[in-house]
Amino acid sequence: MRAVIAEDAILLRAGLVQLLQSAGIEVVGDVGDAESLLALLAEDSAVDLVITDVRMPPTHTDEGMRAALTIRQNWPDVAVLLLSQYVEERHAAKLLSGNTRGVGYLLKDRVADVAEFIEAVHRVAAGGTALDPEAVAQLLVRRESDPLERLTPRERDVLALMAEGRSNAGIGQALVVSESAVAKHINSILSKLDLPQADGDHRRVLAVLRFLGVPG
Repeated sequence: MRAVIAEDAILLRAGLVQLLQSAGIEVVGDVGDAESLLALLAEDSAVDLVITDVRMPPTHTDEGMRAALTIRQNWPDVAVLLLSQYVEERHAAKLLSGNTRGVGYLLKDRVADVAEFIEAVHRVAAGGTALDPEAVAQLLVRRESDPLERLTPRERDVLALMAEGRSNAGIGQALVVSESAVAKHINSILSKLDLPQADGDHRRVLAVLRFLGVPG
C-alpha cells in the first residue's frame, strides 16, 4: 500500500509516518497543507490512500475537507481517511455524499489505539468505510425522530456498527452474536427502511446513507 499523509502538526505527522511504516505501509509523501497535498497527487497519482487532517493552513477551517472532495472527484481510485480533532457531522456527510467506496472519518484520539487504527486504514484502503464511533453516537441522538425509530434497539446497534464500516463478522464479535444472527438483523433493517431491491452490498450502503442523513 502506498500512502500520503497531510497534517500540519509536525509531531503528529511524524508519528503517523512512523506508525504506518511500522505496519508495512509505504509512505510516499507527507505534507503540512492541502495545496501541497494536491500538488503531490498531481505529480504521483499512483497512491492508494490519503490520510488528511480536516483543518489545515492557511485558515485552519476546512482545507483538508475540500482537498478530500477534490481527490474524490479527480482521483476516485484513491481512498481518503479524514482525521479530526472534534466530531463534525457535516464533514462525514459531505465525504459520503458521492462515491462511498474507500472513505473514512476518525477522531485523532483513535490513532492511540494502534491496532484499531491500522485496521481502519486497511479497511478504507481496500474500498470499505471507517466512521468514528463518536460520530455514530452523535448521529443516533440527532436522528431520534425519523423512520429509523422503527428499528429495535439491537437493530440500531447493528446499523451503527455498519456505519462504522464493520463487516458481519466484526459486528458479531462486537455484539457477541453469531454471523447468522447479524445477517437476520441486517435483513430486517433493510426491510424496515423500505430500501429498493438491489445487490446486498449496495443496499447495505443505502442503509448507512439513510442513517447518516445523506441522499443516496
